[in-house]
Order: sequence, then structure tokens, then C-alpha cells
Amino acid sequence: MASRGLAVLCLLAAVVLPALAVTDRDDDCAADNTGRDKAQALRLKVIAVVCILVGSAIGAGVPSLGRRFPALRPDTDLFLALKAFAGGVILATGLVHILPAAFKALGSPCLVRGPWKRFPFAGLVAMLAAIATLIVDTIATGYFHRTNAKRAAAVTDEPTPGDLETFDEHHGHAHAHGMSVLAAPPDDDELVRHRVISQVLELGVVVHSLIIGMSLGTSDFPSTVRPLVPALTFHQLFEGIGLGGCIVQAKLRLKSVVAMALIFSLTTPVGIGVGIAISSVYEETSPTALVVQGLLEAAAAGILIYMALVDILAEDFTKPRVQSRARLQLGLNVSLLLGAGLMSLLAIWA
Repeated sequence: MASRGLAVLCLLAAVVLPALAVTDRDDDCAADNTGRDKAQALRLKVIAVVCILVGSAIGAGVPSLGRRFPALRPDTDLFLALKAFAGGVILATGLVHILPAAFKALGSPCLVRGPWKRFPFAGLVAMLAAIATLIVDTIATGYFHRTNAKRAAAVTDEPTPGDLETFDEHHGHAHAHGMSVLAAPPDDDELVRHRVISQVLELGVVVHSLIIGMSLGTSDFPSTVRPLVPALTFHQLFEGIGLGGCIVQAKLRLKSVVAMALIFSLTTPVGIGVGIAISSVYEETSPTALVVQGLLEAAAAGILIYMALVDILAEDFTKPRVQSRARLQLGLNVSLLLGAGLMSLLAIWA
């Protein structure tokens, strides 16, 4: 159900955002056409679609290899290191890639009218998105916890005929058994937690992926598109590893896992396709396009920063298993810095 909701959201964004972006712009913000080559740029975009699709699919699929390779299972040290790497990637995506782009869009000289230059709206929206993510995270987790507790209580309150016959003889045992059923949800609670995390994280990643895909698709400058092909391929590869790790821990049904991986893998290529389709009428320097892009980028940044720090990194780094082993702590910190560093380095090109 959640995967369907994400698919609908992506479809609406792909349809609505271009329409909002096609608008009048100030002549002072006219784009420089030097170096424009639509045919060559189109060939590079087709290559980008293939590369990004493959990179996204590989990234999202790597954590699932734990079913065949025991070293990649969620309970191993290697998986924790991989997740720390992915957390660094997602954190750098929010802080180094997306948030600066939001500030740049909302601080553009093309935004002559409106309050955009008088207040740091990008920071405000990112903060509100992080708070909203916290609210959704806690409410959704609490709701599922209560639902599971009610189901467990209902099972306990419905004894079988055999239980009724032996109730008087083994009253103490029956009571202990009932309490054990109610005490079982800790594992279920952790599972619910991972499922909420995977859905919210995919939402933030998908919004960002759609935007960068549209930005690439609307460009007719080979000099701009060419370096973005490898940069965005690695970008999506790393993000896919982070998302895939959360999906694996959520232990979803195969159908849901495939749906979430497909949505993530297809979002950027679909964004590129939409960008190509509207490239003749889309003006990236128009006020409406800048405002829409800036606000969505800021919201995506807030979601990803919260998810990286709270739901991915803090959750693993504070586990007794990690804190009681100095080598594992060092390994996770190195992995975190490596992921954040590599993703930050990609900001030179993308």
C-alpha cells in the first residue's frame, strides 16, 4: 500500500512540477545559449538513463545479497559497516548536495518579487520537513505498536478448548504463557520501526531523484550533461545501498521489496524522460521553477538529514553490541566518514 502511495506521488510530481515550471521569466535571467547542442545532449541523456537505471538497481540490490552471502546479513558486522557507509552517503546528500541547491534556487537573482530574499526559507522548510518526519515517524511507529499489542492481547484472550480443560491445573503456567505473548512484540516492534524507516526514507530519496532527473533532462548543453552521467550513476548507486539496507531490515514481502526497488530505480530515469519532453518549453530560471525546485529540495534535505542521523546512524551507533567493541566502533566511524566523503566529493560534478 505504501509503495503504491509512493508511485502515485511520483506520478503527480512528474506531471505537476513541469507545468508549474513553465512560466514567464525575467529577460535579465535569460540563459546563455553558448555551447548548446540538443542532438549530442540527447545522446548523452539516453546513456545517462541506462547507466543510472543500472546503478540504482545494483545499489538497491546489493544489501539483498545477504540471502545468499551470510556476510551481508543484517546481523553481521559487515552489514553494519555497509549501513554506516550508506548513512554517510545519505547525510552528505542532504547537507552537501540538496540543501545548498535549495538555498541557491531560493536566493537566485531571478526571484525579484516575493519574500524569498528577505528570509532563509530553504532552512525553514528543511527544519519543518525534519520535524514533520519526526512526527510521522513516531506516530506511525506508535500506531503499529498499539495495533500489534492489541492483536497479541486478542490472541491471549481467546484460549482453545484444550487450554480451558487444563486451566485449573496449570493456572500459573497459563498466566505465564499469556505474559510471554504480550512480551513477544519487542522483535515485532523493531521490525515495525524498520518498516516505517524504509518508507519515509524512500519518500525523501524519490523526491530528490525526480528533481535531479528533471534537471538533467532539461539541459541541452553536452558540457553540463557529460560529467553528470558518471556522477549521478554513483550518486544513485550509493543512495540505493542505503535504501536497500533499510528495506532488508524491514523484512518486507518480496512483492513490496521489488516495488520499492523499482520505484527508486525508475524515478531518476523517469525524471530525465520528463525533462527531455518539456525541454523546449521549460525555463529553469523562471521564478516559479526556482521556487518549486527550492522548496522541494529543502523538504527532501530535511527528510534525508533526519533519517540519516536519527534512524540510520544513531540507531546503530548506540547499540550495546557496537559500544562494547572498540574495533567495531572504529570500523563504523571510518565507514561513515568514507561514505560521507565520497558523496561530498561527487558534489564537484553533480
